Amino acid sequence: MNRAIFLVLALGLSACGGSTPPAPINQDNACALIRERPDLYRAMQRTERRWDVPVHVQMATMQQESRFASDARPPHRYAIGVIPMGRLSSALGYSQALDGTWDEYREDTGNRRARRTNIRDASDFIGWYMNLTVERNGVPLTDARNQYLAYHEGHAGFRRGSYNAKPWLLRVADRVEDRAETYRLQLATCTR
Repeated sequence: MNRAIFLVLALGLSACGGSTPPAPINQDNACALIRERPDLYRAMQRTERRWDVPVHVQMATMQQESRFASDARPPHRYAIGVIPMGRLSSALGYSQALDGTWDEYREDTGNRRARRTNIRDASDFIGWYMNLTVERNGVPLTDARNQYLAYHEGHAGFRRGSYNAKPWLLRVADRVEDRAETYRLQLATCTR
């Protein structure tokens, strides 16, 4: 009997809480995006104040990495096309931070309770990481393209120029740069 009661309570509690916010519908328009999900914008403004990373650079990076989905994960790998072998990486959440890098962020900032599925924490992570990119590789915070390349390849990979062997990644970085500029122009016209 106790087991049945526990199961009913557990199912009831899991149904009540923890729903993830939906990804914004119109991700091509920064003004529409912040009207739909003002929490995203507030988190990015907070990060801009703390880390000096412009909102439009954060937005373009996050849009590319997760499409603003809190529970985003890389796809599964399959052997022989059908046998699941786990995910391509440990990336998770808005920022698609890897386990090891996320742990480094939490240790470095003292934010032990940070979660990759929390927009404030994910945005703060992007600010922290991009500031390390300035420190380690000299990439300005306003340079969305090279900040994205360092974000994707890691600081050492960026320094080695590993992205040069990945034409597809260079195209993605160009799209991030274009989207950041579009967001910058749009944000200047939004009525808040």
